[in-house]
Amino acid sequence: MNDTPGSRFRALHERGRAFVIPNPWDVGSACLLEHLGFEALATTSAGFAFTTGRPDHGVTRDEMLAHVASIVSAVTLPVSVDLAKGFADAPAAVAETIRLTAEAGAAGGSIEDSTGREEEPQYALPLAVERIRAAVEAARRLPAPFVLTARAENYLVGRPDLADTIRRLQAYQEAGADVLYAPGLKRLEDIETVARSVDRPINVLAGLPGVPVTVEQLQAAGATRISVGSGLCRAALGAFLRAAQTILTDGTFGYGDEAANPRMLNDIFANGRRARTT
Repeated sequence: MNDTPGSRFRALHERGRAFVIPNPWDVGSACLLEHLGFEALATTSAGFAFTTGRPDHGVTRDEMLAHVASIVSAVTLPVSVDLAKGFADAPAAVAETIRLTAEAGAAGGSIEDSTGREEEPQYALPLAVERIRAAVEAARRLPAPFVLTARAENYLVGRPDLADTIRRLQAYQEAGADVLYAPGLKRLEDIETVARSVDRPINVLAGLPGVPVTVEQLQAAGATRISVGSGLCRAALGAFLRAAQTILTDGTFGYGDEAANPRMLNDIFANGRRARTT
């Protein structure tokens, strides 16, 4: 019990300094991030959807669970899962998603309060709290620790209301969430205000365009965990699109100068596979 992925993941939140939890979008990117020395990983719903040629939230729960299982089996690190809204509206169905995610080998997961509906982009607070409480109760019934993150999506759904964001996070804290997360905050002072308003570890999204912050600055502002969402996936796709566009418009192939060395990649993946089988 003391050396489960969930217990190791929980310990990262309790050690007193911030850690970066990058977001792979497939098995290969997960293996590379482990090779580089990161301590935990978090999936990205958007990044995974993009690999299937679909928009964010375009994959099913079964597809996400298979994706999670493939990543968990490929690395030794704790893996937290971006579960969007839990693939359901009803609290009981959200709880079932948590159970299935743990069975897939995840050390944690996040549930957001956005509905995916333009007419009502966020759940009303009473229902949002019920959903988090159901997720927490499901996590507590599991045989091993599972870190439950509750997300207030105000800033991602066009409702940049800091007071309501804090009100929601405080309610999710009371419902038992282990970690609190308000993606989209751009000002360090807003992150500081959130951190002062709750007594749970907070996750902060970094890598937002035009927001040049450092790990040191985010830690000083109160962040415990720093993720990048779909940022690394979009960075890779951005390089891909620029390279392909250059071929199409200029007829040149200069992208090869910055491409990863295939021998290096072969060595990383071969060594990682050997390490997991010995």
